[in-house]
Amino acid sequence: MATDTRTTTSISTATSTDWAAGAIGGFVGSVFFGLIMQYVIPAPMLEMAIPAMYGIEGPALLAGWAIHQFHGVVLGLAYVALVQFGPLHEPATRIGPAIGLGIGYGVLTTVGLAVLVMPIWLSIVGFPMAPPFPNVAIPDTFVSLVGHVVYAVPVALAYALVARN
Repeated sequence: MATDTRTTTSISTATSTDWAAGAIGGFVGSVFFGLIMQYVIPAPMLEMAIPAMYGIEGPALLAGWAIHQFHGVVLGLAYVALVQFGPLHEPATRIGPAIGLGIGYGVLTTVGLAVLVMPIWLSIVGFPMAPPFPNVAIPDTFVSLVGHVVYAVPVALAYALVARN
């Protein structure tokens, strides 16, 4: 008779260094993505749409950057929480697989946030330039995907560089 042994990893096993890596990686990745948003993605994303999500009328570039950086840190912490469970923990601690996980997280955040959540949120707050739901406009959604991947790879790498094996 075979014996099946399962091991699980609790979110409580993440160290403060793991959480800091997620937050710092999220901040750094958000700077890169923010530059793409400011100079590649057509206005009014960073200066109008992001502030509008919180009731700030634009143009408000500084508020857009601050909110975007906050989102990046929160999503960096969410990445740490995500990789603490099940089969993702071990690969997330190695550079090669972490890059793949970062790309996957970029795709996940694009679909979950840019394609689904943001159009609904902007419509609810009455933003007049809210994208349609679902937000799958070409080439804009592709550029957003690139930006989210550029964001997420530093998050995954920061975590991999400090996480325990």
